[in-house]
Amino acid sequence: MKQKVLHIGIMSYEDYKKRSLAIARGEYRPQPDEPKIWFESLQSMAQVLSDENQLLLKTILERKPESLKELEAVTGRSSSNLSRTLKTMARYGIVKMEKVRRNIRPIVEATDFTVQFGLYAGGHPESSANAIRR
Repeated sequence: MKQKVLHIGIMSYEDYKKRSLAIARGEYRPQPDEPKIWFESLQSMAQVLSDENQLLLKTILERKPESLKELEAVTGRSSSNLSRTLKTMARYGIVKMEKVRRNIRPIVEATDFTVQFGLYAGGHPESSANAIRR
């Protein structure tokens, strides 16, 4: 599998809202290298990319399960836990849930992650990103 890097940003909800409004008003244009996926905190990112969930991603990559039932059997995780985790990961673009006949097959979309955060969270004080500054 070709490696796909997912660029992740950490930004408070308030700053994310300001940034989104600035983009909508045309006052700020995101740079091509800026993250497309944003988490509200390091803690929320750590929950999604926990050691247990990284092991799950590796299992999907190596075993290529044809269904959630098969993945459930391989990992020993309950179907409700697995389903909830995979839906969350799918929202962030980490996995894709592909319907094959009557089964749903998980496919890993991102194998590597870069994380960007800082005092200005993607905007620099001297840029036109003033709308996302505190």
